[in-house]
Amino acid sequence: MTNAQGNIASANPAVVEDAVIVERNGDHTVLRINRPEQRNALSNEVLAGLREGVAAVKADRSARVLVLAGTGDEAFCAGGNLRQMGDASSDAYEAHRGRSQLAALFRDLWELGKPTVARVPGYALAGGFGLAAACDFIIASERAVFGIPEISIGLWPYMISVPLLHAMAPKQALKLMMTGERVGAAEGLRLGFVTEIAPHAELDAVLAKFVGRLADASPQSMALGRTAFYAVLNHDVDARLRMLEALLTVNLSMPDAVEGLAAFVQKRTASWKSGA
Repeated sequence: MTNAQGNIASANPAVVEDAVIVERNGDHTVLRINRPEQRNALSNEVLAGLREGVAAVKADRSARVLVLAGTGDEAFCAGGNLRQMGDASSDAYEAHRGRSQLAALFRDLWELGKPTVARVPGYALAGGFGLAAACDFIIASERAVFGIPEISIGLWPYMISVPLLHAMAPKQALKLMMTGERVGAAEGLRLGFVTEIAPHAELDAVLAKFVGRLADASPQSMALGRTAFYAVLNHDVDARLRMLEALLTVNLSMPDAVEGLAAFVQKRTASWKSGA
């Protein structure tokens, strides 16, 4: 993980090996997923870097707001690393434990005690959509695209169900889960999970203004109030996440999931093995 100074979501054009870049900007900190060649996919390394970064922001009294972003404007985050997910050679227990890191990251964000904002310039898909929805707010470019495509590869969006159901009406979330339909920023605003839409060229300016309003609030009142909000919203969330982790592990072992992941990697249409 690299520390840097810069604008609210500045992207260093140099090649940086670190999976997550930390940018401290006065009263807020940006955690930037730095895997543009993979549309900022959520690999195990990225998840570990994000968790480390959130912990650092929690300990930093000068950081009043956390912004999650991705390198480049093509994608905030395109979801999990499907090659890692479908790696049959990996140890089953370690793979299951690795998948639990996304649930742990959600808990880290909800227990941070500081406002969280996702900067979405382009794609936010699958786990990337869930990560954005786990933030308190989403500031989206007019070009942003959101979707939950897991069903197309024989999977279900288990882990991200919790933040998605926080972010919109349940039947609207279910429609996106069952159809894999992609929606733009305007539809996201209508459904309630997008907070504000910005012209693409003005995304950082709109984001900076919004972050500034959050940073101006009393840190103590913000922390206590936000903790109360999530205590109500997340009642029994640990039990739900544990159940969803187990269901995801079962789903990944099913023939249709194995076929769906293989078809995705091989860029072909999946041939489902199961009946109705």
